[in-house]
Amino acid sequence: MNNFREIVGRFAKSHVALLLWRIAVLYVVLALCRLVFWLYNFPIIGTLPIDEWRLLAIGALRFDTVSIVYANLLLAFLSLVPVHWRESRIWQTMLYYLYTVGNALLVVAINLADAVYFRYTQKRFTSDELMFADNDNSAQLVLKFLGENLPLLCIGIGLIALLAWAGRRKARPEPFFANQIAYYAGGAVALTLAILLSIAGIRGGCTRMTRPLAMANATRYASDSGKANMILSNPFCIIRTAGKSSHIKYERYFDDHTLDSIYSPVHHPAPADASPLFGALKGRNIMIFVMESMSAEHSAHLTPTLYENEQIKGYTPFLDSLMQQGYCFEQMFANGTRSIQALPAVLGSIPSFKTPFILMPQALADTRKLPRIMRDEGYSTAFFCGSTAGSMGFDAYARSAGIEQFFSREDYEKAHGTDDFDNYWGIWDEPFMQYVGEVLGDGDRLPEPFFATMFTLTSHHPFTIPESYRDKLPNGHTRNHKCVAYTDNAFRRFFRRFADEEWFRRTVFVFVADHVSSEKFADTTRLFPENHHVIGFIYTPDGTLRGCCREPVSQIDLMPTLLGLTGNDKPYFAFGRDLFNERDDKPFVLCYDNCFEAIEGDKMLFFDEHNVTGIFDRNDLKREYPLPATDDSDTLARRVKAFIQQYYTRMESKNFMAE
Repeated sequence: MNNFREIVGRFAKSHVALLLWRIAVLYVVLALCRLVFWLYNFPIIGTLPIDEWRLLAIGALRFDTVSIVYANLLLAFLSLVPVHWRESRIWQTMLYYLYTVGNALLVVAINLADAVYFRYTQKRFTSDELMFADNDNSAQLVLKFLGENLPLLCIGIGLIALLAWAGRRKARPEPFFANQIAYYAGGAVALTLAILLSIAGIRGGCTRMTRPLAMANATRYASDSGKANMILSNPFCIIRTAGKSSHIKYERYFDDHTLDSIYSPVHHPAPADASPLFGALKGRNIMIFVMESMSAEHSAHLTPTLYENEQIKGYTPFLDSLMQQGYCFEQMFANGTRSIQALPAVLGSIPSFKTPFILMPQALADTRKLPRIMRDEGYSTAFFCGSTAGSMGFDAYARSAGIEQFFSREDYEKAHGTDDFDNYWGIWDEPFMQYVGEVLGDGDRLPEPFFATMFTLTSHHPFTIPESYRDKLPNGHTRNHKCVAYTDNAFRRFFRRFADEEWFRRTVFVFVADHVSSEKFADTTRLFPENHHVIGFIYTPDGTLRGCCREPVSQIDLMPTLLGLTGNDKPYFAFGRDLFNERDDKPFVLCYDNCFEAIEGDKMLFFDEHNVTGIFDRNDLKREYPLPATDDSDTLARRVKAFIQQYYTRMESKNFMAE
């Protein structure tokens, strides 16, 4: 008994025991981070039923293990390598700071930041975001986030203090073996076991059948995407997505001939069989407004039931009036949840699924997006964004899309000074729209016909508007409603100033949101498909195009539709469809959030790349009453599979051209 106690006592003072203690504390820290994540995102994730706790805990443990291994590989090696330098105070001090500082940044900071970040993007922080972390305003935005989330800052300080305490539990551990041969042999065995356990932890198991964990594996332990995101942790998400887009793996459901017969992204316009609207807008200017965070729920016209008992009937009254004078897509859905996913969808008819297309190496392949096609037809092309040039990668994408001129904050300030900078993102929407109108009306800078795009900024975090408007606009139900009302009024003033000009009368105006707002007030808009439902419509000043489309459509349908309206009769590549001239198949919308989600008519279909996991009525947002498979749902499943296979086949071959 005394020998056993002596062995236990010596082990408790060893290098291995100290490392195990530190790792155990990290599991506690990650569990607390996950608790914070759940509390911050409770409206999205909801309650955690008791019968799901076990699976959620298992999933969380597996993903936390990978994160801990990734963040502490060097610490583990230096703690267990069998050399006597380990016993020195300098070595142990180095390990202490490696443990405390490294995990403070990689574990505490990133996971707590995810608690806030997830509300805006519905995804965890991955390697994609690292490419955009060097914007000039990054430090300022971080300070703004910290100021708005002081409780989170305090929690972070507390967790880092816990790490610091745990790291100093034993400053100078003692070797377990006094004998030198046993010291080196035992140390080699411990290090080997640590390496093997680390490999097993990273892979999520140690059997030959085990595949390394991927983010999508989280759906195995959760009943919905919100809970799946909750059990993920970092640095797992960052490392698992690093370089992911370079190695495309996908299932091939059909042979090539069958695949093309079900669905093909290559379009061959047939003017002889086209609708009367084919070419109806030929030769006109085109102005696309990509509107930041303009959810359908902001609009009383699109979601009238939300405002039946409200004194204020929506926060986009001017846009609502234009919808009723133009052609409105009553069920327009964003293909993604982030701004960088919107531009390829709107301008190139290329959606983003697991990785934003704009961040994939395939984005560098030859393409003929809408701006380039219009430029080849003699159009001047321009892109307007009030942020600093280079911000968010918009200018790089604009160039790759075939846009000749890019107008940014710097260009605005050369013309109108620096007083209209919002101190965060760029120029306020109202003055920048006025500047856009000035450029559009300047035939020397932008000759007609022109194809132009503007990306609005103000209706976005940190949800600020000019001081002169603070008491003139409704507060609304969310932090973004006042900003939405401001941007809506900015459009009103734009139309008021330029509506009588000749270039304006010759212009087709396209309005589409980049994604839904992070700020939601209706329960229905927190669930698919309403969490992708955005404002989208086309307005022609002379009334050439009027009416509405009640079928589900998405951002990728805009490019083919505009090509049909402008009379393009040449083959082109697009994943969307011409809504007026390609009506043989029922339209469907496909999105991705840990699994593929499709809408067709009054049905929703969910697909995990292997099997259909559920079919539900569109009104059954909580997915409580699964529907049986039918011929229609089987047909939709085939089309979804064909779409996915075509998408990844094209990504793999980097082929986005119409043969």
